[in-house]
Amino acid sequence: MKISTMLRHVREGAKNIIRNGWMSFASISSISISLFILGVFLILSLNVNAMADQIESQVEIRVFLGLDLPKEQADKVQLDIRSIPDVSKVTFVSKDEGLQLLKEKLGEDNKDMLNGFEGKNNPLPDSLTVEVKEPTKVGQVAEQIEALNQNDPNKPITQVNYGKGTVEVLFKVTRAIRNIGLIIVAGLGITAMFLIANTIKLTILARRREIGIMKLVGATNSFIRWPFFIEGALLGIIGSIIPIAILVYGYTELISYSQMELGLLMFQLIPAEEIAVNVGLLLLLLGTVIGIWGSTISIRKFLKV
Repeated sequence: MKISTMLRHVREGAKNIIRNGWMSFASISSISISLFILGVFLILSLNVNAMADQIESQVEIRVFLGLDLPKEQADKVQLDIRSIPDVSKVTFVSKDEGLQLLKEKLGEDNKDMLNGFEGKNNPLPDSLTVEVKEPTKVGQVAEQIEALNQNDPNKPITQVNYGKGTVEVLFKVTRAIRNIGLIIVAGLGITAMFLIANTIKLTILARRREIGIMKLVGATNSFIRWPFFIEGALLGIIGSIIPIAILVYGYTELISYSQMELGLLMFQLIPAEEIAVNVGLLLLLLGTVIGIWGSTISIRKFLKV
């Protein structure tokens, strides 16, 4: 196709949007509303998944060593645990550090309860904090660590704790949240596709007579189709830019408000720049593809071109 011919199709597609003002407005509104709703749930789903990942990443194993265990044996246990394939990091926590962490957990009002337990009076054992590469394998890694203790006659490990039972429930909940979010977003995406496509079909169906006249004067199917393809793409682009702008602005304000007013320190929301790029590009692509698809189906099936 010649460049001049393509430019003509682009001009005609843009003019058609202006000529059919109310129908174009209805199409753009339908696209904007549908993609806005989809975008809201998509952003919500992405942040819920990110929060689930953050929760899972905080799952760790605490390995408590025997009281007054010699340093050589403690180092050997640490090396043995590091050699387990699924272990990503092992951190040694001395009894003094453990006492300080316990004071921090008790808070300012209750930390005085531990006064007098410093130094030789400290009843806490040394421990190891073990992080795993895949959080869902924390139970398997804990069993492997317990096996190390069983194979050692000195029994240097007194306890392996990772919240057994609670962790399994946590993983089931996060998995269910991800699946539910995926189903909702997929359902909204399919609904948006058909709603937008049907609106564009009505726009083109209203111009059946115009297309019939073009056929009578000898216009080819390709010559008739292209302006409608361009029109559908433009409607999709315009209709997607509006919700993208609203969502990005609203999400940016939400992050600023949550940081200043709500103090959401436990979870980190996905950065606005990442949302703008990922969600923005997805909605723009989806709106453009649906616009072209709606025009294609209308021309071929309903207008019998």
